[in-house]
Amino acid sequence: MVEAPIHEIVRKELNKVRKTFPITPKSIIFNKSIMAKHPDIELNTTSVFKSMYDMTRTLNTDEACREHLEKLRWNGEPICPHCGSQRKNHYRIKTRGEYKGRYKCKDCRLPFSVTIGTIFEKSTIPLQKWFMAIFLFTTGKKGISSLQLHRTIGVTQKTAWFMLNRLRNSVHNRVDFEFEGIVQVDETYVGGKNKNRNKGKKVDNTQGRSLKTKIPVFGMLNNGMVYTQVVKNTKGKTLKTIIRSKVKEGSIIVSDGWVGYRGLEREYIHKIIKHNIGVFKTGGYHTNAIEGFWSILKRGLIGMYHHASEKHLHRYCDEFAYRYNIRTLSQGEQFNLTLINSDERLSYKELIYNY
Repeated sequence: MVEAPIHEIVRKELNKVRKTFPITPKSIIFNKSIMAKHPDIELNTTSVFKSMYDMTRTLNTDEACREHLEKLRWNGEPICPHCGSQRKNHYRIKTRGEYKGRYKCKDCRLPFSVTIGTIFEKSTIPLQKWFMAIFLFTTGKKGISSLQLHRTIGVTQKTAWFMLNRLRNSVHNRVDFEFEGIVQVDETYVGGKNKNRNKGKKVDNTQGRSLKTKIPVFGMLNNGMVYTQVVKNTKGKTLKTIIRSKVKEGSIIVSDGWVGYRGLEREYIHKIIKHNIGVFKTGGYHTNAIEGFWSILKRGLIGMYHHASEKHLHRYCDEFAYRYNIRTLSQGEQFNLTLINSDERLSYKELIYNY
């Protein structure tokens, strides 16, 4: 009897070794080589579609959509969400002799599929409709309203609104990062104006920074990346706490002359652009980029959504920040990135009742 070569024996033994990886949701990191569930995946591991027409023509069945998602998230090596086992040879479960994308883990023996732990889990909406919604949500300059989405993909308005909020929740920035270099900071106010109210609904003294009818939002921008946070007020204690948690000490902070930024010069190089006297640029320093982002946010809220309640405003800010941060990617890459990171499932109960 001829013995197998030693390298063949070693290979077989290595194949028996269980591979495990953490299945905690991966943060949205804008680096094409490290933004997937599989450690070696890239956005172009599978098809990168140039348009929605190309996407719908290629992914024209739920099976094709599932295979696309498996390729993006697993790259041919299914990962069990229960124990973290990664194998090419997990058992395939057939229903009435037909395979529908369900596996049984060879280690923990629990069933799973690629949708477990994602926004698609237990959803009765076909993956085709989900994919169309994601493409429209991700590639639209100002998003898409629930009324338009329900007409486009054929679901109820309530379902479309829930789908969009699940997407907003899944794309919020979950990475604990630190800005450094030149960081623009600014605050804006979102809310109705008295001139747009009926006579009986007008509120006195709502001009300027009044919080009676407006919600403050704080933002920071560095190297084309924006971060937003809905805040209770724009006092120095509130704003400087956020800045200190996100900006590396010694960096250059560029702001307007708002009193809430006073004192930053103790930890940072603080450049003040005095807008109140008509100055909008000092040397190479300005706040034009963050103000440009505020313009996109407000035009989207007014023109597309018309109204965003205080309860859900943070999700709309996350949506616009996400699109702004991935704007340099192609449409197909934006779509694939959103699919990869749609893994923070939000229940309807949490959406309605939790703040």
